[in-house]
Order: sequence, then C-alpha cells, then structure tokens
Amino acid sequence: MATRIRLFITEDDERALLRFLSRFRLEVYPRRVPPDWKPFFASEESQPLIPDEAYFAHGESGPVLVDKVKRGPDMGHWRVDEVRSPVIFYERSLKNEEGELLSGQLWAELNWTPQKGRRDAAPELFRRLFGELEGWVKRTFRKSEPKGFLVGPAAARLHKEGLVLRDSAFRGGTVGVHG
Repeated sequence: MATRIRLFITEDDERALLRFLSRFRLEVYPRRVPPDWKPFFASEESQPLIPDEAYFAHGESGPVLVDKVKRGPDMGHWRVDEVRSPVIFYERSLKNEEGELLSGQLWAELNWTPQKGRRDAAPELFRRLFGELEGWVKRTFRKSEPKGFLVGPAAARLHKEGLVLRDSAFRGGTVGVHG
C-alpha cells in the first residue's frame, strides 16, 4: 500500500513545496516518458516545466526503473516503475470548468509488496526523504473538513474568499478548511 498525501495546492503553495524539495535534488519525469526526455531537477525555477502528473525521482536512493509501453496511444514511450523505483508521484491541483480547485496528491511506495514485484522495502534514505516531506506538509498545511486532505496556506486563504475545494475522485464532494 502506497503512502499517500491528498492535498489542495495553489501555484504559490506549489512554489513553496518546490523550494522545500529543491534541496533533495529530485529529477522530474512525466507519467509517460518520451524517448527524448531530458530530466531536470525539481525547483522553484523549473515549476513551469513540471507536468501536471509527474514523478520526482531521488537518484541517490537508486536508479529509476522504466519499461517500454508496447501497446496503446503511448506506444514507444517509457513508463516509470513507481513500485521498484525511488520516486514520489505528484499530481497537481487543477481547477475544473466551474472554477473549483480539485485535489492533488503526493504518494510513494515505501513498503515491501510481493504482489507488485518489490522484494525489499524502499531504501532507508528515500524513506527518510518522504518522511521529511510528509512532516513539512503536515506542519505547513491546514487540515480539512472532512478529514483526509491537507490544504496549502494560499489555498486556505482563497477558500476563505470563496474558492470551492472539491475532491477529484469520481463524484467527489466539497471540502472545507478545519478551524
């Protein structure tokens, strides 16, 4: 089971997150990696280049394992093996057609899972990195009502001014800021 952080994050919150992550020197990969992809480091300066769904890879913890997609519309691209690679999946919070902010997420596979092909737990260095990230998000972001989400400071301010926060799950309900 992956460790998941569900969150609401605006551009300002994302900038702060990337500022925090820049010290770990995480490489960015899209969900489907084109053959000519050149990875770059996640930082405040690279924010416009980061896809809406991306992997942040920690090269010091181990190599990023990829498989070639053999069928479908993404044929010829590479797919990052998120279970066996030391990567954090990032899904950006986006606005829908009604102007509501949809939830995003950060998640990583840290545990031993024989069903999915991992023989060992994630490297200790990567586990500590994700623990630091999770701790920073919990200290910096606000809790949601109902429970289960963390709301960035800028998103919380916009919510007070009338921005609707909505769970991105199918038929997801609205979410408020606790307190």
